[in-house]
Amino acid sequence: MTPATLDTKDMLNRTMLFACSFRHFAEIADIAVACGWDAVVTATASGIDPAYAESGAPVVLIDARGAIAQGLAAAQTIAPRVAEDGAALLFVLSRRDCTALDRVFELGATHFLIDPASDGELIQSLRFAARHVTRAPGRPGIVDRRDAMAGARFGRDPNLAQQWIAARIGDGQPVSVVLVSLSRLDIVNAAHGRPAVDSLIEVAVERAEAVAAEAMAGAARVARLGGADLALVVGAGAADIAALIAALDEALARPFAVANALAVLGCRFGVASHQPGDPSDPADGAATLMRRAFGALAKAKTSDGAMLQIASAAHDMSLDALAIDLHHAIELDEIDIRFQPQVEIASGRITGVEALARWDHRKLGPLGADALFAAADRADLGIALSDHIQRLVLARALAWPEALATLRVSLNLTAADIARPGFATLFLARVDDSGFPRGRLTVEITETGLIADLASASTLLTELRGAGCRVAIDDFGTGYSSLAYLKDLPLDYVKIDKALVHDIGGSPRDRVVVAGAITMARSLGLSVIAEGVETREQLELLAACGASLYQGFLLSEPVGDAALLELVTRT
Repeated sequence: MTPATLDTKDMLNRTMLFACSFRHFAEIADIAVACGWDAVVTATASGIDPAYAESGAPVVLIDARGAIAQGLAAAQTIAPRVAEDGAALLFVLSRRDCTALDRVFELGATHFLIDPASDGELIQSLRFAARHVTRAPGRPGIVDRRDAMAGARFGRDPNLAQQWIAARIGDGQPVSVVLVSLSRLDIVNAAHGRPAVDSLIEVAVERAEAVAAEAMAGAARVARLGGADLALVVGAGAADIAALIAALDEALARPFAVANALAVLGCRFGVASHQPGDPSDPADGAATLMRRAFGALAKAKTSDGAMLQIASAAHDMSLDALAIDLHHAIELDEIDIRFQPQVEIASGRITGVEALARWDHRKLGPLGADALFAAADRADLGIALSDHIQRLVLARALAWPEALATLRVSLNLTAADIARPGFATLFLARVDDSGFPRGRLTVEITETGLIADLASASTLLTELRGAGCRVAIDDFGTGYSSLAYLKDLPLDYVKIDKALVHDIGGSPRDRVVVAGAITMARSLGLSVIAEGVETREQLELLAACGASLYQGFLLSEPVGDAALLELVTRT
């Protein structure tokens, strides 16, 4: 084997590679030699932390191809020290083990590579990882590239963020969490590749660090959470972070340089705060604060317009408490269904609806699907809840009067549904038993429900589509792989994410991005549904770009059966 030669002129001086390799020792060693690096290659997941410390290597590779259990064990052992040193941690895993990616990032990986990959791709991944090393000041042989920001980053370790939060709570000080989710990265990925996306996210993190350092005088830290999400942990209460959020929004709205072009990203914010005097154990309080912030971010992502969501402490309830209540909610029929109309732009007719679950909680009032399914996951009721909602939707739609009898019904499938063996057979039997026609049913999926196993998802959707159902992909335009889904999945509809729709009335660049996504979908013979349409201007621009259907508050929020009948009769 003759690995590709690597030009090291832009690498760290005399880069050293520490590799935990479980199957491919010779390959890793040869690649290190080809790169002109010193390398330490070890075979086991135990006792590697001292060996790594002695090596002083700024780049660590865990080669878990065909050995995912050993790889995760190695990451758990070595990642804390790697994060402390500011080294890069590249995790290589087989495609069949992609379900472990979330765990890989939780353990502290800064980069990853999915096999099968060529030697050249592995070398380039190592090269990219090495270029993004940030080391503590004073480490011998390492260039200190970020001395000014050395204290402003937690790296990829969320545990460090929670420890910092717990310390603030324990000292009786205010603390807030600002979560940021970047969107439109799939366009960059399609044009320039994943390394360009990673570089762009890194620049976004650096901008966040600069804002944190200036606005909060050092009383803030930034953590990269994996994917396109980052967190700012701020030593201030809710009343004192408005300026920070405004500055962050402005910084991330500025165009990013990618190759010879500029990219404009969208972002959503979720915020939660803890005030002195709030009763809470520091460790539990830190975990709860993070959960509340993630809940607010999820709400912002699904909102038809609000880019910022702030968790309300007055109405906060722990997931554990909600999980207990959920058992009773299913038994007492507290789970309800609302239907949001989908309108044909050319005619103004309502031709379909999306079914959305709501929980009419006895104490907290109406709760959306995010809180509902978060509680279900905590209570291990995710599958039971999904089954319950599917039966509710089918029964409700079957009982509609004649005026609604031609509407298509879109029903969301969860990641757990997609992963269930034999789900297609079970689902189709449920539809047939209900008496609802397969031909009026559309199943909706999101990227989070696909990324674990795209091949299995494709097989499932092909079976459902072949049986007469239609298939839609939701939230298009926000993830890394959306373009691949258009190519590989049996789809009928693409739903443009509401974040893109919200920005279409902004700059000409915003319109170009949306128009490009719509044109791509239509060129593949897919119908385009725009979500989150709130204004007449947005609708006109979407129509000009080629969207065929829309849903959003411009016509109606999600409604019950009686209100739906009135809307259909009136339009």
